[in-house]
Amino acid sequence: MLAPKCAVGAMAGLAMAVGGSAAQADDLEVYKQMLSDPFANPGYLAADAGEALWQTPAGPKNATLEGCDLGLGAGVVDGAFAQMPRWFEDAGRVMDVDTRIGWCRETLQGIPMAETAKGAFSKRGGRSDMEQLVLYVASKSEGLPIQAPLAHPKEQEAYALGEAMFFRRAGTLDYSCATCHSNTGARIRLQDLPNLLTPEGAAVPMTTWPTYRVSHESVRTMQHRMWDCYWQMRMPDVAWGSDVTIALITYMAKNAEGAELAVPGLKR
Repeated sequence: MLAPKCAVGAMAGLAMAVGGSAAQADDLEVYKQMLSDPFANPGYLAADAGEALWQTPAGPKNATLEGCDLGLGAGVVDGAFAQMPRWFEDAGRVMDVDTRIGWCRETLQGIPMAETAKGAFSKRGGRSDMEQLVLYVASKSEGLPIQAPLAHPKEQEAYALGEAMFFRRAGTLDYSCATCHSNTGARIRLQDLPNLLTPEGAAVPMTTWPTYRVSHESVRTMQHRMWDCYWQMRMPDVAWGSDVTIALITYMAKNAEGAELAVPGLKR
């Protein structure tokens, strides 16, 4: 048992720590408010850069991505992100926006998917062509409702796999996605944890990713969010563009169906 003076000191230290955390949280909220004006969100600069990359010839074939079919026809970008992930007959798989852009880079520009995967995530404070391209495509669906299709048998398979993976416990911590995201009002390190089983909770990440992360000083995609969540659960790294990540994104997108997109988002 602590002696009285030690107890007082410990309580004071705890109060300072809590106060410090609260102050940091307040500072972050102030900073986020400063960036709440659309013209102040650095994500819009990344979207503009992505548009330039989309229209600039690149790769061994020296071609642009303007002929990329994102599901609504070759060259149609407006509204495409709101209807992904989806089945693509030409690729023979369900794809999210990241993997579809990667596929278009390979087929149209000659840039191998393996090369795209290597540069899919930027270092803290850095830039990635893929992050900028994804954000550009996503921004062209801003204000539209999420309507991920689920008519094709492979889309239904992806949804079922995503649901199974959401609840599958594994790793050294015996965690699953549901451990943190199946309860309303849960928090960790002053951070709210949305209940992804409810339409309202699922809308929190699905309408605002890709996003600009203040603490990373970078744009982050939902593929990165999947990788980061697996890392935080102390599981083996999940590969960019894997069937598991696409399945989880399909599951969450369907749970958030009808919610309006507001990308780029702004996160801590």
